[in-house]
Amino acid sequence: MTTRTAFANPVYEGALDEDAELLRPTFEEVCRETFPFVWRTVRRLGVGDSTRDDVTQEVFVTVYRRLGEFEGRCSMKTWVFNILMGIVRNYRRSRKRKGKAQALSATVVDPSILADVKADPSELASREEAGRILHELLDGLSEEKAVVFVLADLEGLTVPEIAELVNANVNTIYSRLRAARKQFDQALARLHAEGDN
Repeated sequence: MTTRTAFANPVYEGALDEDAELLRPTFEEVCRETFPFVWRTVRRLGVGDSTRDDVTQEVFVTVYRRLGEFEGRCSMKTWVFNILMGIVRNYRRSRKRKGKAQALSATVVDPSILADVKADPSELASREEAGRILHELLDGLSEEKAVVFVLADLEGLTVPEIAELVNANVNTIYSRLRAARKQFDQALARLHAEGDN
């Protein structure tokens, strides 16, 4: 007997007979369901414009290669998120080794800005500057705090959802989020103070 669980609830609860197995979602289903989340999260975790598409592609190449390993012990989104975090960690380590100067030398304009031909140039410049400041402030946070901050305040996930994604206790996530928000606010206040001088 073969059992297929719905993709919306991919956690396998077990079956009555020993021959039952989880039919995994297809690669296309995984992409359709998780691509927007992966792309935004990669971007918000500080992957540079020039390499964001490559890192996102690497996430899905890895998902494709490892899809047969997915056993349904967690949600598909959690499984993909863990792959994403490993690849982003590698990217960040590589960027630190090479230095930020090299990462900045290949800056590419965000396509959403290019597509908005009616936008006011000063508004576009303000958006780009805000994005740069956000990434600079996120770079000042530890990886654990940055991930929680991005998932809560930018992705809008709840603390229990974040706890499931990062496989941590809810109280730990609340603590990291409070600390991240405090550190972020302090860094933003310092930035404003420097701008006023």
